[in-house]
Amino acid sequence: MKKLIVLLSIVVVFATGCSITRIDYEDVEKNLNVLMSKKVNTYNVFYDGYKYYLPKGVQFLNRDDYNAILKDKKNNRYYLYVDAISYYHKIENAYKEEKNAYFSKKIEKNKKTGYLQIDEVDSKYFIQFVYNYAKMEAYVDKENLMDVLVNMCSVLRTIQFNDVVLDSLIGENILDYKEEDYTLFKADSSKEDFLDVVEREETELYKKDLEDEKIDLDY
Repeated sequence: MKKLIVLLSIVVVFATGCSITRIDYEDVEKNLNVLMSKKVNTYNVFYDGYKYYLPKGVQFLNRDDYNAILKDKKNNRYYLYVDAISYYHKIENAYKEEKNAYFSKKIEKNKKTGYLQIDEVDSKYFIQFVYNYAKMEAYVDKENLMDVLVNMCSVLRTIQFNDVVLDSLIGENILDYKEEDYTLFKADSSKEDFLDVVEREETELYKKDLEDEKIDLDY
């Protein structure tokens, strides 16, 4: 009887079409080093002051200038916060690796800093990923962990700020942005602050859906 060999890796082809990254589903640190080393010059999301690449299969549920709720094909939800204020003032990354976390690592790549912390909570994984003055969070099942990390890397590593635009906005104190319940460079392993943000955003989305439905009925 022939034995079936299951490879614990997949090949991810990015939108550039010129690079292939091999992902090992059993090694978070190895994946992180590989993914964060890739150089991508493709952008499809543009705002005043910054831009980034949103990978195929990931779509917006809600967004404003500096916050976004995203969803992938497996219905994993991502919460993105771009901290242009910290970038403008060059706030230093003071993250300290957490020994009790499932995974915790400070990141220094391509002259940019951040961290990845993953905590196991109620048989799921709470991800806090900070890089280049942006933070993404998600609360996912184990089987979706690596796919979510790949998507997060695709967004965070491609964020590029426009210094000229930000200088005109922040320098004149007219930048309108939101402060969330968490601090960008401080991780919280309890996930409580994150879930508070999720609940608030979900409520806002629900209210928006009701308003849209009312408008449709009016017509």
